[in-house]
Amino acid sequence: MKFRRLGLPALFLSGALLGSGVTAAIAGQPHMYNALHDLQAAKAELEAAATDKAGHRVNAINYVNQAIGEVNMGIQAGRM
Repeated sequence: MKFRRLGLPALFLSGALLGSGVTAAIAGQPHMYNALHDLQAAKAELEAAATDKAGHRVNAINYVNQAIGEVNMGIQAGRM
Protein backbone atom coordinates (compact mmCIF):
# COMPACT_ATOMS: atom_id res chain seq x y z
CA MET A 1 0.00 0.00 0.00
CA LYS A 2 1.58 3.24 -1.16
CA PHE A 3 0.13 5.24 1.75
CA ARG A 4 2.50 3.54 4.18
CA ARG A 5 5.54 5.18 2.65
CA LEU A 6 4.68 8.41 4.43
CA GLY A 7 5.87 6.67 7.58
CA LEU A 8 6.28 8.05 11.06
CA PRO A 9 5.72 11.76 10.26
CA ALA A 10 2.33 10.97 8.75
CA LEU A 11 1.48 8.76 11.69
CA PHE A 12 2.42 11.55 14.10
CA LEU A 13 0.46 14.10 12.10
CA SER A 14 -2.60 11.89 11.91
CA GLY A 15 -2.41 11.30 15.65
CA ALA A 16 -2.08 15.01 16.32
CA LEU A 17 -5.11 15.75 14.16
CA LEU A 18 -7.27 12.96 15.55
CA GLY A 19 -9.69 15.30 17.28
CA SER A 20 -10.28 17.39 14.17
CA GLY A 21 -11.63 14.64 11.94
CA VAL A 22 -8.73 14.94 9.49
CA THR A 23 -7.59 11.40 10.29
CA ALA A 24 -10.90 10.00 9.05
CA ALA A 25 -10.53 11.98 5.83
CA ILE A 26 -7.00 10.66 5.29
CA ALA A 27 -8.11 7.12 6.01
CA GLY A 28 -10.99 7.46 3.55
CA GLN A 29 -8.93 9.00 0.72
CA PRO A 30 -5.43 7.52 0.87
CA HIS A 31 -4.90 7.68 -2.89
CA MET A 32 -5.79 11.35 -3.05
CA TYR A 33 -3.40 12.13 -0.20
CA ASN A 34 -0.68 10.04 -1.87
CA ALA A 35 -1.22 11.99 -5.09
CA LEU A 36 -1.06 15.28 -3.20
CA HIS A 37 2.17 14.24 -1.47
CA ASP A 38 3.72 13.13 -4.78
CA LEU A 39 2.73 16.37 -6.50
CA GLN A 40 4.22 18.43 -3.68
CA ALA A 41 7.44 16.41 -3.95
CA ALA A 42 7.49 16.91 -7.73
CA LYS A 43 7.02 20.65 -7.26
CA ALA A 44 9.94 20.77 -4.83
CA GLU A 45 12.16 18.90 -7.31
CA LEU A 46 11.17 21.23 -10.16
CA GLU A 47 11.86 24.26 -8.00
CA ALA A 48 15.29 22.86 -7.09
CA ALA A 49 16.21 22.19 -10.73
CA ALA A 50 18.42 24.55 -12.72
CA THR A 51 16.33 27.35 -14.19
CA ASP A 52 17.53 27.24 -17.83
CA LYS A 53 14.96 24.94 -19.44
CA ALA A 54 13.54 27.24 -22.16
CA GLY A 55 10.47 27.95 -20.03
CA HIS A 56 9.48 24.29 -19.67
CA ARG A 57 10.44 24.09 -15.98
CA VAL A 58 8.23 27.08 -15.18
CA ASN A 59 5.39 25.61 -17.24
CA ALA A 60 5.74 22.30 -15.41
CA ILE A 61 5.61 24.07 -12.03
CA ASN A 62 2.43 25.85 -13.13
CA TYR A 63 0.83 22.57 -14.24
CA VAL A 64 1.81 20.91 -10.96
CA ASN A 65 0.28 23.83 -9.04
CA GLN A 66 -2.93 23.37 -11.04
CA ALA A 67 -2.90 19.64 -10.31
CA ILE A 68 -2.39 20.30 -6.59
CA GLY A 69 -5.41 22.60 -6.66
CA GLU A 70 -7.52 19.96 -8.42
CA VAL A 71 -6.50 17.26 -5.93
CA ASN A 72 -7.34 19.57 -3.04
CA MET A 73 -10.76 20.25 -4.54
CA GLY A 74 -11.25 16.53 -5.07
CA ILE A 75 -10.40 15.86 -1.42
CA GLN A 76 -12.92 18.49 -0.37
CA ALA A 77 -15.57 16.99 -2.67
CA GLY A 78 -14.86 13.54 -1.22
CA ARG A 79 -15.60 14.81 2.28
CA MET A 80 -19.18 15.74 1.37
